[in-house]
Amino acid sequence: MTAQEFIETLSLFKNEKELDKVERFFKGNDGVTRSFGVKFGDVFTTAKEFSAMPLNEVNKLLDSDFYEVRMGAVSIMDFQARSKKTSEDQKKELFDLYLNRHDRLNNWDFVDRAACHIIGEYLIDKPRDILYKLAHSDSPWERRTAIVSTHAFIRKNDVGDTFAIAEILIHDTNELVNKAVGSWVREAGKKDKKRLHDFLDGYVKTMPAATFSYATEKLDPESKLKYKALRKAK
Repeated sequence: MTAQEFIETLSLFKNEKELDKVERFFKGNDGVTRSFGVKFGDVFTTAKEFSAMPLNEVNKLLDSDFYEVRMGAVSIMDFQARSKKTSEDQKKELFDLYLNRHDRLNNWDFVDRAACHIIGEYLIDKPRDILYKLAHSDSPWERRTAIVSTHAFIRKNDVGDTFAIAEILIHDTNELVNKAVGSWVREAGKKDKKRLHDFLDGYVKTMPAATFSYATEKLDPESKLKYKALRKAK
């Protein structure tokens, strides 16, 4: 399985109606990313077909200027990370490739597609210092990876890093980071309501609107009204 074979297979699904995908979904500003013209469903199906692709070939896909080709690369990596057949050494290679090529993972959906399983799951039983380093990165996509990766921990009722990283990012200037912070503290709050309420009590008046909206989305009506009132009183 090669990168060229993947691209040739993907090209069979080209559709002119999909050529506006970059305008609709891509929030990066690299000036070169463009649409291949393929539905995401076809990207994911093709990626699954090529899920055994060697990582040196996946790395070639990450070099592509086409949005959907890079999404295919990320999806192949995600399928491999999720597979029970993937060894610990292979998971380390996936982890390293994701981080080493993060400059090519320059959109919110690349991060959301794979950070949980490639980064978060790998770090379940390991030191998590890298997430705090990413949280202080100049790149909003690396900062988003820092918080999104903690979803793997949340699923195991481990919410400490989610709230700690959320505190680092609470006043982030990028809306897509704000939304991620709100989303993942909300999910962590489902496991630990007190931690969520403590977090909201501390930052309700200063957090960005998007963070507040996402973080309070699933609160009971009474709590939601309480925090809206506190926010208005700032």
